[in-house]
Amino acid sequence: MVSGYNKKQTCVFFMNFHYIWCPKYRRSVLTGKVATRCEELIREKVSQLDGETIALEVMPDHVHLFVSMPPTISANKIIGQVKGYTSKVLRQEFKQELKKLPTLWTRSYCVSTHGQVSSEGIQRYIAEQKGK
Repeated sequence: MVSGYNKKQTCVFFMNFHYIWCPKYRRSVLTGKVATRCEELIREKVSQLDGETIALEVMPDHVHLFVSMPPTISANKIIGQVKGYTSKVLRQEFKQELKKLPTLWTRSYCVSTHGQVSSEGIQRYIAEQKGK
């Protein structure tokens, strides 16, 4: 198996997603115990979704998450599951700290895909296949 690729029963894949999202009104509420618990919950949910957390940084006013996920779940479902789960649990456990927010997260997020090979490299590889 080529380094970085994962294997399931019927497919081989390399799907990495970098997500960025922030609390409602970009409030700096992700500090101390809230930040620590948020990180635990994100890692837990990614694992439940059969993914792997490559990198995670919980900042006071936003989150960076870099994950490897199987192709059985779409990019928007991943972030929906992570944000929904963390919001529900954090709002239950930290009522006082988060009481001023109507919801924990904004509806918005940023996602990009990343891999070992550039887009140009893939295009070149596909073009070269025709002659074989």
